[in-house]
Amino acid sequence: MKKILILSDTHMPQKGRVLPDQIISVLKEGVDYIIHAGDWSEKSVYEELTLYAPVYGVKGNVEKDEWAEQLPEKEVLQAEHLNIAIVHGHLGKGRTTPDRAFQLCIDEEPDLIVFGHSHIPFMEKRDRIILFNPGSPTDKRRQKEFSYGLLTIDANEIQLQHHYFT
Repeated sequence: MKKILILSDTHMPQKGRVLPDQIISVLKEGVDYIIHAGDWSEKSVYEELTLYAPVYGVKGNVEKDEWAEQLPEKEVLQAEHLNIAIVHGHLGKGRTTPDRAFQLCIDEEPDLIVFGHSHIPFMEKRDRIILFNPGSPTDKRRQKEFSYGLLTIDANEIQLQHHYFT
């Protein structure tokens, strides 16, 4: 069984000085991986997350420093039987963020596409591919609550959920 924390758009330290208690709680309970779909803002977010589990993530549209040059635009993670593609969602063709993420990742033959950028929690299945945006744990914009995602893979079953908090 694998448990994966899914984050995006942390925008730290501009939108939050520290990771919210809800995220720290999940990390302390234990996760196998952490996925971050971009807009970390600073390397310190990555460094803190690596204290808990291996981190897989991509560059968003706000990272501008030298560290950002090391981040990929797209990353693919194999977790158990799932092929997971990760992008931020600001690049590519398509009218909406989910459309752009889908178009950028379709060639990877993913089972799951994780993206961010809009700060809007989103989950939709297109053919056999699940598109998932966890929202943001620090910058909810016009959303009612902050959010993140949790993915649990157990044998051939997956559970993918948004978790909300105020």
